[in-house]
Amino acid sequence: MLDNLKIAARAIRTVFTADPVTRVRRFYEIQAPDVEFAARRTHYMNVGYWEDGVTDIDDAAEALAGKLADAAGLKPDDTILDVGFGYADQDFSWLRSGRVGKVVGLNITPHHIEAAQRRAQEEGLADRTDFRLGSATELPFPDGTFDRVVALESAFHFYPRSAFFAEALRVLKPGGVLATADIIPVSENVVRAAIQSGPLSFVKFSIPKENWHDRETYAQQLADAGFDRPEVQSIKDHTWEGWRRYMADRTNDPDFRAAVKPAVRKSMASHWKNQDLMKRELANLDYVIAVAHKR
Repeated sequence: MLDNLKIAARAIRTVFTADPVTRVRRFYEIQAPDVEFAARRTHYMNVGYWEDGVTDIDDAAEALAGKLADAAGLKPDDTILDVGFGYADQDFSWLRSGRVGKVVGLNITPHHIEAAQRRAQEEGLADRTDFRLGSATELPFPDGTFDRVVALESAFHFYPRSAFFAEALRVLKPGGVLATADIIPVSENVVRAAIQSGPLSFVKFSIPKENWHDRETYAQQLADAGFDRPEVQSIKDHTWEGWRRYMADRTNDPDFRAAVKPAVRKSMASHWKNQDLMKRELANLDYVIAVAHKR
């Protein structure tokens, strides 16, 4: 009961935080990592790319990171900037597989940064990584620093995302690429404030209204920032439904049940109970991979 009260208190504090940057940081501090990643192999924080036969969130999340890497055209000698990197699982995967040469990561959540720095030391990758605190809309790097800039399910938080696009263009080298995996509405007629289901509360409370745009506007904002050939492709059919099914059934998984307290299981089951509402609301959410080039 005490754990659930703490979570509720953190959630309330987050919702009523006026500053959008602080609100996002607090959003990622609501759930304790030992609950969020209970009975999982990775610390990925994305909804995943669910191809036929994929039933595991870790496999799906790794697949989505791979989709983003392919879209960005990562190369072994690239130095990339990963903005809003979470726990940096994608970065370590790309480094271990030789897809990139060096990763600089920027994040506003201190415990994410500390965890990534610690892991870099443990895996002997400290000399090829640089994880630091900073804002996506005021990138602390000189012009023309990076070969690629990526944002894996994080740019919808950036206040505003259009300012991030401008900064990404600035820090990219000529010929560089920006690639994002992002959450947007299927139409600008979708009312963000009308979303009611608990698991989608982040849409209402941590996506600023300035970022509530459909694919056409998303591409236009990339072009307005100065990018060439912006493409915004929906992968909605491979994301939301697989994620919803997995999460709705998670409290029935024996390994998960063994890893968390009964009160936590009960609270999560209640949180995910109204699946009909979730299905209706997820029909209004798009999921895209966007790619744009610097001339």
